[in-house]
Order: sequence, then structure tokens, then C-alpha cells
Amino acid sequence: TEIHVFASQGTDNDWFKSIYHFASTDLKTWTSELAIPLEDDEHLFNCSVCADEQGYVMAYESNKPVMFCFKFARSKDLSKWEKIPGLTFTGEKSEYSACPVLRYFAPYYYVIYLHDAIPGHNGYVPFMARSKDLIAWQLSPMNPILEASQGEGINNSDIDLFEWEGNTYLFYATGDQQTWGSVRMAMCAGPMQAFFESCFPAGAQLTEVSAKRE
Repeated sequence: TEIHVFASQGTDNDWFKSIYHFASTDLKTWTSELAIPLEDDEHLFNCSVCADEQGYVMAYESNKPVMFCFKFARSKDLSKWEKIPGLTFTGEKSEYSACPVLRYFAPYYYVIYLHDAIPGHNGYVPFMARSKDLIAWQLSPMNPILEASQGEGINNSDIDLFEWEGNTYLFYATGDQQTWGSVRMAMCAGPMQAFFESCFPAGAQLTEVSAKRE
């Protein structure tokens, strides 16, 4: 059994930079290798990896060309990664689309990402989108899927999720985006695939978004 971790490289005097791959079989001894290098003055942040029929897909956050957006890469072995050229997810209106978490349940890729504040809602809110090819995306009509409530500040961000004993658990960060934050958990009864599918009800009108950039 081997565990794989992907993380961006931070420094004391600059933003996060490239993304590295760490692996271990005993949680004591780790290997480290470059996974996704930055380009020019780009900075890379949060990333998420899932498996599909072709191997593995990563969604990784960047500050270029939109602060923030996310791009994609593929790998056959979790070690050597190739960026997918020409794809950058920037939401519906070339807008803030941060900290993606990516999952795959055929035929769809699902992503949850952080959207900037929108009228009628409290602060930064997570949106969900789905795609069959990583190019053409549909936004969930249930967006935002979470929203900061009393004691959670102005954001529900940086989501990750897992399935355990038939239920889906979401970890998310709260705070004021500057001075304080905490991590909380929400549960959705039922398996993860059902959770994602429930956010796209049959017959609902869906907003179409393209990640293709010339």
C-alpha cells in the first residue's frame, strides 16, 4: 500500500509555487518529485486528483490568467504529469474560481470550487460543475451548495470530501479570509455519486460554461 500526496511549494517570502508529489509506504519515509511546474510568474495553489479510465486527472489552481482559476493535467502513474493545453476553468464570466476538488463518476467529472461573493448570499461560496470531457461544463442549479452560517465568518471554502459507510462527508474551511479560520464538516446522507447527481436534477435548466481557451 502506498499513499500519495500532492502539495504546492510555499516559501517565507513569496507565494506558493510549483506542485510536488510525495509518496510513502510507511508514513515515515517519503519520496518527493516535481509534478506540475509553474510557468513564468505563475503561482500554483490547491490541487485535487482523481482516477478515470485513462489513468489520473488533476485539477490545479493558478493565479493566471484569472485570479483565481484552475487548469488540468493527466498522468498514467501519479508520477509523470502532462498539462492539458488550452484548458482553464474560469467560471461563467471569466471570474474567481478557486481551490477545486475533482471527482469522477462516469460519464461525468464533477468539481466543487470556490466562487466569489454573489448577491443575496454570505461571502465566498462553493459552486459545483460537471463535465464529460473537461472542456464543456454545466453549473449545478443548486449553487451555491454551501454557505457560511452563524459563527462561520464569510466563507465556506477549500472543500474536500470522502465516502464512509454509505454517507458522504465534506470538510470545509470557514473564517474571514484574513485573520482567523477553522475546519468544519458536513454530512450528506448517501454515497458520493448520489450526492453529486442530486445536484443536477433531471429536467433542470443548466448554465453552460467552457474551459477552452485559445
